[in-house]
Amino acid sequence: LARHLFERVGGGDGERVLERVAKSRYRPAKKLLSHVSMVIREEPAFVLLDEQQVVFSQVMSAVEDAMSDSRKHVFLVHGGPGTGKSVLALNLLGALSGKGYNSQHATGSKAFTKTLQKIVGRQAAQQFRYFNNFGQASPNDVDVVLCDEAHRIRSTSNHRFTRAAQRSDRPQIQEIIESARVSVFFVDDQQIVRPNEIGSSKLIRTMASEHGCVLHENSLETQFRCGGSEGFVNWLDNTLQVRKTANVLFDQHQETFEFGIISSPEALDDIVRGKAREGHSARLVAGYCWPWSSTLGEDGQLVRDVRIGSFERAWNARPDMTGLPDGVPKSDFWAYEPAGIEQVGCIYTAQGFEFDYVGVIWGRDLRYVPGEGWVGDRSISQDTPVRGSKDRFLELVRNTYRVLLSRGMKGCYVYFEDPETEKFIRSRTENLGLAPKAIAQQPAA
Repeated sequence: LARHLFERVGGGDGERVLERVAKSRYRPAKKLLSHVSMVIREEPAFVLLDEQQVVFSQVMSAVEDAMSDSRKHVFLVHGGPGTGKSVLALNLLGALSGKGYNSQHATGSKAFTKTLQKIVGRQAAQQFRYFNNFGQASPNDVDVVLCDEAHRIRSTSNHRFTRAAQRSDRPQIQEIIESARVSVFFVDDQQIVRPNEIGSSKLIRTMASEHGCVLHENSLETQFRCGGSEGFVNWLDNTLQVRKTANVLFDQHQETFEFGIISSPEALDDIVRGKAREGHSARLVAGYCWPWSSTLGEDGQLVRDVRIGSFERAWNARPDMTGLPDGVPKSDFWAYEPAGIEQVGCIYTAQGFEFDYVGVIWGRDLRYVPGEGWVGDRSISQDTPVRGSKDRFLELVRNTYRVLLSRGMKGCYVYFEDPETEKFIRSRTENLGLAPKAIAQQPAA
């Protein structure tokens, strides 16, 4: 390398040129930017509608303003499950990349980020990062950081592999804001499912104010998941007592979204597999109520940890598992590869993804007790950090089921381990078993 550099910049103004290179700011190559833009623009599902277009235009305008003055801009974009937060983030990444801005998409989910990197290919993968990748960045190193699922931001970027010399007490959200001219945070405060996830709307507002940023706040309301049914999501929130809504009952006869309560885990699994055979994307998921083996079984296969009576299924592979049998997807790609239907997904592999149909095994870690209401049972939970979260356990396990139940685009089917919980959910429904209301067809242009 030394000889290569000396031959090319060893004479004349070489030292000055080398100094410019050493001090220059990293930017993706223009070909890379074009590639990201092309990949996203050619995906037919990535079409912006309604208030998504409003936020898109505001961010694009703010980026132009931020290039010509010293003020940072922070966008706080609220949106419940299925309101198109990720679609908007990816459209922004494509448009900004196409204009030559150094833009980064960031999440706190290894599975989600790895899947996106796989979809766009190796050339564009470096624009998909994690929240903890900005600790070593210089101020304004990046033009725009798009923080998808920002509720998963953690207190600091330290982790178990961080060297002592590189550990820092600087808040992770501060690292992100300082590294970018424009930061966009897509948030759903009710999707926080672990005690160390702190990316709340309140924290983002506070940090933006402390750094003298121009704060823009928007909400995405239109429902693109759950059959476009705002009624299902609102009913879910009201039933779980996440927030009060007008949707006390879910009436299948009035909704386009399919919802069903299934009598056994075997029947639930059959429904999910049937939807997959019809050409739909479908997955079976469950609350974290069973052990999750860290090694393969004696037969070389995943251990069937999820056991309910005669029903036995394996969780998706653990992230650090090696030597997986043929056909078993790695943890990061369980939601994306078709063979993922053979395993049960947990909250950490399902969050951030969506499927046409989702089957949910509702365990006993969250039960409805007549006369008491919702009760969280930490003795059932196998999720160590959540189980040790003291007075936040009920909140976190309730958010977990809210996330799992809202993964479906067209339908959600549920099996309940606890009869009283099933009875309560049934009491909040009408006309289950009837065909969903037909979606009105738009007249031809």
